[in-house]
Amino acid sequence: MMHSFPSFCITTQIIFFIESLRGNFIIQPVQHLEGYDYTTQSFSMNLKSESHLEIVNEWKYLDFEYSTFVERQQAILNGDFVPKNNLPLGIDVYQDRLFVTTPRWKDGVPASLGTIPFPPKESSPAIKPYPNWEAHGNPINPDCLKLISVYRTAVDRCQRLWMIDSGIVNATINLNQICPPKIVVYDLNTDELIVRYNLEKSHVKQDSLHSNIVVDIGDNCDDAHAIVSDVWRFGLVVYSLSKNRSWRVTNYNFYPNPIASDFNIYGLNFQWMDGVFGMSISGKKGSVQRHLYFHPMASFKEFMVPMDLLLNESLWINSNQDNAKYFFSIGDRGFNSQSSTSGITRNGIMFFTQVHEDNVGCWDTTKPYTRANLGKLLDLKKEPNLIQFPNDLKIDNREDQSVWIMSNRLPIFLYSNLDYGEVNFRILKASVNKIVRNSICNPSNKNVNESKSAYVFIEEGQCY
Repeated sequence: MMHSFPSFCITTQIIFFIESLRGNFIIQPVQHLEGYDYTTQSFSMNLKSESHLEIVNEWKYLDFEYSTFVERQQAILNGDFVPKNNLPLGIDVYQDRLFVTTPRWKDGVPASLGTIPFPPKESSPAIKPYPNWEAHGNPINPDCLKLISVYRTAVDRCQRLWMIDSGIVNATINLNQICPPKIVVYDLNTDELIVRYNLEKSHVKQDSLHSNIVVDIGDNCDDAHAIVSDVWRFGLVVYSLSKNRSWRVTNYNFYPNPIASDFNIYGLNFQWMDGVFGMSISGKKGSVQRHLYFHPMASFKEFMVPMDLLLNESLWINSNQDNAKYFFSIGDRGFNSQSSTSGITRNGIMFFTQVHEDNVGCWDTTKPYTRANLGKLLDLKKEPNLIQFPNDLKIDNREDQSVWIMSNRLPIFLYSNLDYGEVNFRILKASVNKIVRNSICNPSNKNVNESKSAYVFIEEGQCY
């Protein structure tokens, strides 16, 4: 005999706490959930303690380390160096050096990759071009063998620095592809160039912008692959070091969501139709399955695809549509949750920027990708201006890993005017173990007394 149950609809959000204790279920409504942001529908970190985010460096404007004061003044006089046109974009760390990228968004950027010391000797150091001044080309008379406009970098476990050089200058005014985009690799022990690879012409579309890079190492250092995102033409380029060859990967999930392309930040309204951008690789060597997590910049969702699929060149020779089913969404972060970059720690915690919220999110990848399992690093009521547009994020390779964040007020730089009497750019870091100790993102947090528990969120407007 079939039983029918009356349906009902929810007129407000209801939260239930469900706990299983030695086989018995306890279900009770929750009036207020400590640490949960009801506006963004996500957890903040332990609100009773500081965020543990440390300001490493900060600048009102950037300066570069010239050989002499006269050289610096001459560069300013002839327009090669315009301090107010320089913005730090990418961040990376290796031993006692931080790597900072300064793409040639505007005229007057003398070098697009440099280093500063760590631990810091001063709060606002001048940037030293990497590996030297001679490695950087002049956009007026370009030498495409040199660095033109580096966007982001990746340090691998084989002591190498990988970077994607877009070859584009003045992207904010009139996109000018003066050199082919290329992958460049340096040996960090000697600072010698070991790879320069121009992307194939078929991999570069009209108005392509290759702006992010992640690196995967297999059984040995020669078994390496770089994955580069084409944010404006919605594809990935996979480069094999051992083959010295690349292939382009396409999928509809790389495309932006038009609804998420509308940004309202710092009183500025602008539209960014940026596709696949943030990338991070899960799993350890030898694990059953490893994945690339990814998301478009103009999106509220996170996606994943098996790494084996991406690294198999033969599957992409004819852009086989049968591969499309292996790219899929794993969850939704909610409205205004656009993210640029992300990274995953050795113990499986993903950190990701939240550019619309001036915050950084986290997620324990062993849990479902639901809003109830997503945390935030900052309590914005206590630290409202610590981060202002978190643009890049990296997890270092040290034994006690840290998360590194580049905050740079990019929308104001592009669409308004920065106040150079204020701090505009910051590099911040935090110990991973400390920042997630009391959070939903900590894989080590276990419930006592053999209990298992979860919060169930029933949203307004849902019917049952």
